[in-house]
Amino acid sequence: MTFGSGDLQYQLIPAWAQLPQGWSFIDVCGVTVDQHDNVYILNRGEHPVIVLDRDGNFKDAWGEGFFGRAHGSCVSADGALFCTDDINHIVAKFRPSGELLSTIGTSGQASDTGYIKAWDLWQGVGHVVRAGAPFNRPTGVAVAPSGDIFISDGYGNCRVHRFGADGTLKSSWGEPGGLPGQFRLPHDIAIDAQGRVLVADRENSRIQIFDQQGVFLDQWYDVIRPTGIFIDREGLVFVSELAMRISIFSQDGTLRGRWGNSASDMDSALFHGPHAIAVDSYGDMYVGEVSMTHAHIDKGPNTIQKFRRVK
Repeated sequence: MTFGSGDLQYQLIPAWAQLPQGWSFIDVCGVTVDQHDNVYILNRGEHPVIVLDRDGNFKDAWGEGFFGRAHGSCVSADGALFCTDDINHIVAKFRPSGELLSTIGTSGQASDTGYIKAWDLWQGVGHVVRAGAPFNRPTGVAVAPSGDIFISDGYGNCRVHRFGADGTLKSSWGEPGGLPGQFRLPHDIAIDAQGRVLVADRENSRIQIFDQQGVFLDQWYDVIRPTGIFIDREGLVFVSELAMRISIFSQDGTLRGRWGNSASDMDSALFHGPHAIAVDSYGDMYVGEVSMTHAHIDKGPNTIQKFRRVK
């Protein structure tokens, strides 16, 4: 089955992920790829970080007992894996082997934002009264070439925080609302080759773009509840959306490709809750879903799907 058009066509690889017998991702909340094209899958099963090679073969698993609720991830240039934990209010840095190197934030301690939880902690976005310090349920993380760490602080806050490589807070920006520079659930974050900071402003259904000092530059509205952002070596911007689809944009926000959400029923839907997206050095795409949280469906190994670029 092929998706896309023109020079951006992709073939779905059925049953790509090869898990040990009896294992399940439950939800795939983060996907990232290292310089060797190993795929690190942050999930909410019994083994929170599962590592597969680009052919889907199992390589490693770790993180058992560490996470309150895993949420987002990225790999830095030196190969370290950064993961957010939105229940424990921390961002953790690991070696590829799973050794914990450091954390930012105090586990179990949320900042004061007046956050009012929705009726359902897992699905509702709740209400943020005011902007606060790090963290109140952080969501996404990105590392700049300088080593600075940018974190979207989303469910219980409405800010982006910039830290130095040593974990020292440098700056923060954002407040509740829908105007430029305001957020309703900043859900993921990425940095492009120009140094721009792209933020998935989920409940405002837009991508906001800033410089690294937090100055607003632009916004794209052609998305519906964006959850994940990844920028590949060509500068293409890949976005996962809770609208049961993925979208691909050029650097200026021009839509280049889109598929999903066209099924007439859930049983035949390609996606159920896209939450994370990543691309390897071959241009192949990986889409992870929170299908259990959003559709009460355990898709097993297919909770992450691989699309091989064919043109």
